[in-house]
Amino acid sequence: MSGRNAIVIGAGVIGLAVARALAQQGHDVLVLEAANAIGTQTSSRNSEVIHAGIGYAPGSHKARLCRQGRDRLYAYCAAHGIAHQRVGKLIVASETAEIHALHAIGQRALANGVDDLQWLDAAQARALEPELHCEAALYSPSTGIVDSHALMLALQGDLEQAGGAVVLRTPVTAMELAHQIGQPHRIHTQDGTEITARTVVNAAGHGAIPLAQQTHGLDACHIPTAWFVKGQYFTFSGRVPFRHLIYPVPQVAGWGIHLTLDLAGQAKFGPDVQWTDHPDDWQVNPADANRFHAAIRRYWPGIPADRLQPGYAGVRPNIGGPGHTDPDFGIQGPATHGVAGLVNLFGIESPGLTSSLAIADVVVQQLDAG
Repeated sequence: MSGRNAIVIGAGVIGLAVARALAQQGHDVLVLEAANAIGTQTSSRNSEVIHAGIGYAPGSHKARLCRQGRDRLYAYCAAHGIAHQRVGKLIVASETAEIHALHAIGQRALANGVDDLQWLDAAQARALEPELHCEAALYSPSTGIVDSHALMLALQGDLEQAGGAVVLRTPVTAMELAHQIGQPHRIHTQDGTEITARTVVNAAGHGAIPLAQQTHGLDACHIPTAWFVKGQYFTFSGRVPFRHLIYPVPQVAGWGIHLTLDLAGQAKFGPDVQWTDHPDDWQVNPADANRFHAAIRRYWPGIPADRLQPGYAGVRPNIGGPGHTDPDFGIQGPATHGVAGLVNLFGIESPGLTSSLAIADVVVQQLDAG
């Protein structure tokens, strides 16, 4: 890896994990974040689920890094006292016609190295969750939940202990890549400051592709089209009679309206899938409660009426678009674009939180190899 000074752009969970890994290798790391706090976008507007690695394309970054990241994340949370829980997940076929899809999920999980799924018939599923309606289910004991903000604070703490720092309110507007090995890259911020570094990691989330488009010296053929998927969540007023996460069989670009629990046992439902051109649209439409209620009734027929309340929304970056149901993470290092000391991270959506520590390892490896 050329040089020892590094700039990481973006202080979400991915940027913080990458910065921590670089700092612990002895690099002088500065994280530049546009917002006034860490993790204000995708990292804090999600289900906070630790995924097992079940549903991703075999051989993809998502499949491999989710499985590796899951184990790393559980160990990291335990070592750092970060609140988390292996609550387990039931993936349910609400009607007979969905059982074939459930079998396919099980086969894909095995191909991804996830070998702890348990097949349950309807009676066995109801023995775990008496209020659940399904024809069959897959039980994933490795799925869990985590306090994402506490995780990011721990990553930031490790970074700072290793000598790195996070600078907030510092949007990066453009970059100029070095023409020769050994020369530094130049980073331009909104206030007119120019910063040089031999190692740059673009982990800007929603802003990663726009920043790549303003990176002089990067071939445009390596810059994907930016798409954004909005997902709304509704919370439930009161306690739900479930102890596990409940997921329907997957829908296009998501897992459908699923039930997740927070660490206090409170339930939320979502996300739905809405393609949007507005990555900062975090409004929840109260009128969508009826649509959510109908989807939830498929697996929880006894859900009381009028107990859903608008919760929050998140928007995740996507590099596939509506016609591509499962785009992979875009992790582009020197071997891809030919620029020493640069890694661009595109479309880091779910399971990015689960995969964060493993993604950081890949970034470091790509920089070392380049």
